[in-house]
Amino acid sequence: MSNDDDNDENNSMPPSVSVLGTNLQPCNCNVRSTGIGTGWYRNGYCSTGPEDLGRHTVCCEVTEEFLQYSKSVGNDLSTPMPMYMFPGLKEGDRWCLCAARWVQAYQAGMAPKVVLSSTHEKTLSVATLDMLREYALDLEDADAAVEDLDRQRAALDKLLSVDLDADAASSEQ
Repeated sequence: MSNDDDNDENNSMPPSVSVLGTNLQPCNCNVRSTGIGTGWYRNGYCSTGPEDLGRHTVCCEVTEEFLQYSKSVGNDLSTPMPMYMFPGLKEGDRWCLCAARWVQAYQAGMAPKVVLSSTHEKTLSVATLDMLREYALDLEDADAAVEDLDRQRAALDKLLSVDLDADAASSEQ
């Protein structure tokens, strides 16, 4: 697991990790050319940290239907709130949604589509990968990335087992 406070603009820290186990990709660094990025840190990534109590970790692409649903349950995402550097969302915008809010919408059959490569691994504390995959916009690319990671793990396991076999053989002599 990655560190908890993972501001992706700070190169001295390890990169954040997506729900796929890959480096977290940006979600939206400039919402409708407003100069505002999404995410808790407003850097375009769905990064999180200890002060992010809502866990803004799910990169989603909102629809008008979702925005209306969200407003109906007390989370108005359409109205701009400049004091929070929030431009207000419109259909098609990508935004880092609170993981629990995404699950709430999922349970109501109103969840927006997600970008797995841009959704932070901390999301998995409230949503399963299977739930997220149902709504994935990047499923084919995500599956290819996971297959690549699996190949790399298998190659590493093979190298490690050869080294362990060699160590065992030399200790027997």
